[in-house]
Amino acid sequence: MTAPLVEHERIDPRSMTVLVVDDEPRLVDVVRMNLEVEGYRVVEAANGYEALDRLKQDLPDLVILDVMMPELDGFETLRRIRAVSNVPVIMLTVRNEESDRIRGLEIGADDYISKSPFSPRELLTRVKALLRRTFTPSPARKTTIVVDKDLTIDFSKREVWVRGEKVTLRPTEYRLLYHLVNNAGRLMTHETLLSRVWGHEYRDESHYLRLYITYLRQKLERDPAHPKYILTERGVGYRFRELEPPATDATE
Repeated sequence: MTAPLVEHERIDPRSMTVLVVDDEPRLVDVVRMNLEVEGYRVVEAANGYEALDRLKQDLPDLVILDVMMPELDGFETLRRIRAVSNVPVIMLTVRNEESDRIRGLEIGADDYISKSPFSPRELLTRVKALLRRTFTPSPARKTTIVVDKDLTIDFSKREVWVRGEKVTLRPTEYRLLYHLVNNAGRLMTHETLLSRVWGHEYRDESHYLRLYITYLRQKLERDPAHPKYILTERGVGYRFRELEPPATDATE
């Protein structure tokens, strides 16, 4: 990936490369034109195999990936991308069914947009929001947080340790954990978390939040089905368990 320029939580498009993968030349032209007008560098692929080659050659900062493609469809292409890269991916589909969106998100997509009808303005908004939350760092806490003997978090180094093993979090997972832990003991509503982690335009996309909470639990919890860190307030939101106050030196 190229090194993005970040100023006041604004990504400079001129520093970003976007890979557009679709077998419809007219749609690719529309997407490329709208992205290039904003300043992005655009590379193209007409199928999944070309996309995997482009991923290695061009190291894109973001991928826009069609679902319905011959030979290697978008879902299988995404699986292969995720085997080698955490690059943010927006999927395009002609089918606007929640089951398809959930399937893509479960495989590792970061966002999902319908091609019918296709809105270049919505795509640009989603691209900007995804790049912002991927490359803009969360404010770092200067102290290491020892939640308990199983979980330690160092936000200044962006490191999470679970039962002595370093765990890798994707950028969105990290931002979600940051906001939960920095409000430990408080209820965070669905709308608040979606706005802070994804952006205001995602306030109604509750399935994104449910899925990423599942991802975090799978990585952090000893028993994800019975979590002790990230607790559900049914129908309202989530709450990270209250942190113990740091131990004080008895000699002080």
